[in-house]
Amino acid sequence: MLRMLRIQRVLVKYGLDDIISATHLLRPMRFLFLLSPRRRDQDAPRGERIRLALEELGPIFVKFGQTLSTRRDLLPHDIADELAKLQDAVPPFPTVQVIEILEQAYGKPVDEVFKRFDREPLAAASIAQVHTAELPGGADVIIKVLRPGVQQQVEQDLDVLRTLARLAAKYWEHGKRLKPEEVVAEYEATIIDELDLMREAANSAQLKRNFQGSDKLYVPDIYWEYCRPEVLVQERIFGTPISNMDALRAAGTNIQLLAENGVEIFFTQVFRHNFFHADMHPGNIFVLHTDPLKPKYAAVDFGIVGTLSPSDQRYLAENFLAFFDRDYHRIAKLHLDSGWVPAGTRIDQLESAVRTVCEPIFNKPLAEISFAQVLLRLFRVAQRFNVEIQPQMILLHKTLFNIEGLGRELYPQLDLWKTAHPVMKQWMQDRVGPKAMMRDIRDNLPHIREALRDLPGAIHRLAAQSAQGNVSVTIKSQELQQLRLELARQRKQRLWLAIIAGLAIAATLLLALR
Repeated sequence: MLRMLRIQRVLVKYGLDDIISATHLLRPMRFLFLLSPRRRDQDAPRGERIRLALEELGPIFVKFGQTLSTRRDLLPHDIADELAKLQDAVPPFPTVQVIEILEQAYGKPVDEVFKRFDREPLAAASIAQVHTAELPGGADVIIKVLRPGVQQQVEQDLDVLRTLARLAAKYWEHGKRLKPEEVVAEYEATIIDELDLMREAANSAQLKRNFQGSDKLYVPDIYWEYCRPEVLVQERIFGTPISNMDALRAAGTNIQLLAENGVEIFFTQVFRHNFFHADMHPGNIFVLHTDPLKPKYAAVDFGIVGTLSPSDQRYLAENFLAFFDRDYHRIAKLHLDSGWVPAGTRIDQLESAVRTVCEPIFNKPLAEISFAQVLLRLFRVAQRFNVEIQPQMILLHKTLFNIEGLGRELYPQLDLWKTAHPVMKQWMQDRVGPKAMMRDIRDNLPHIREALRDLPGAIHRLAAQSAQGNVSVTIKSQELQQLRLELARQRKQRLWLAIIAGLAIAATLLLALR
C-alpha cells in the first residue's frame, strides 16, 4: 500500500496528474497527492518529466520505458527521445559503493584485482552499472555491478504488481482472458533471474556457443574467474551503438544487410537454437566495422533470455508460415486447435477477422505499416473472440516488438516477412522433412532394438496368461499418446514420411531376426 502511495506521489511530483485522473487507483485520496511537492520547473517538457518519474520509481518502471523507447512509431517524438535516454543514461550510483561491492566480492583491494580500474562509469542502467577495466593479462573488460538495494526495490514493485494482478483477475471483465496473475508471475521469474549476474554470464556463454563462427553476430567472452552473483566481468566491445545512425552511415555500413541480418538472427535464435536474447533494446546492440559492406552485430547484456516449449515453437512456426502463404484459414484453425480461443468459435468468422488485420500489411515495407493501427485491430480481434493471453509468450512478444522497432529505425524499407520466410521454411524442413524423420529413427534405434529383444518374451508371457483365462491388457504410455496426437494432426502432410518410417522399422526387424 505504501509503495502504491509513493507511485502516485511521484506522478504528481512530476506534474503527471493526467495519469492519475485517467485511473481509479486511490482516486478518493487524490486531494492528498495535490499537496505533494511538485517540480518547480513547470515548463519542463513532458517527455523529460515522464523519464525522470520512471527513473525515480526504479528498475521495473525503467525497463517499461526502455521497451516503449524502441517503438518510436507508437509515441510522440518528444517522449520517444527522452525514453531513449533510459537505454544507457540512467543516473549512476557513487563509485565508492562500486568499489565496496567489488572489494567485498574479491576479498582484496580493487587495484590488486585489476591492472586498471576506471572510476568513471561507462554506463548505468536500472539493474546495474558498468565500469571499464584492464585485467592483469592486458585484456580490456567491462565490469558490471548490481545496484545496491536493487533486490529489495524489485521485490517491493513485484508486490504492487501482484496486488494489482489479483484485483484485475477478480474484478476486471477481461481478467480471465488476459491472465494478469500468470503474466506477473512470468515477469517475476524473468526479473529475479536478471538479479543473478552468474546466470547472465552462463546465458552469454550459451549464446556464444550458438553463434560460434557466425558472420552475423558476435558475443563477447566471459572471464569466469572474476564473476560473482553481483559482479560480471566480460570482454569489452568496441563498436558503434546501433542507435547512432549518423556514425553507421559515415562508416559506409550496408544498412539494408544489417537490418535483414537482424531479422535472421532473431528467427535463428527463436527457432533453430530455442534460446533468444530477450532484451534487445538499442543500448544492448553494437555494430562492428571490420568490413562495412558485411557489418556484424555485437550484443551485450544477457540477463533476460527466453525459450519456448517444442509445442509453442511448432505452433508459432506454423502461424508464421501460414501468414507468409496468406493462409488465414490455417491461422484461425491453429488458434482453435491450440485452445487459445474458446471451443465452438466459428472458424470462418475468425478467419475473416484475421484476414482483415493481416492483408493490408502483407508484403509491405515497415515504412508503409502503421503498427499502432495493426495493434489496435489485433486487440479488438482478441477481445471479440476471447483470445486468451499466453504468459509464456510474453518475452517473445516483447523481443519481436523490439526487433520490429529496431528494423524500422535502421531500414524502413525492410520487408520483415520476406526476410523471415526462408529462415522459417528451412527450420520447418529441418524439423519435419525426410532427414528429420530418419534422424529420429536413428536416435531411437537403440530403444527399438531393446523393444524387439523383449518382444518374444512378452508375447510368450501374454500367451501363457491367456491360456489360463481372460486377460485384460492396458497399455499406458505418455510418449505413445503424444505420438498419436502428433501423427493425427500431421497425417496428411506426413503420410509418406510414415511409410518411410515403417520401411525403416521393417528393415530393423529383419536385421534383428537374422
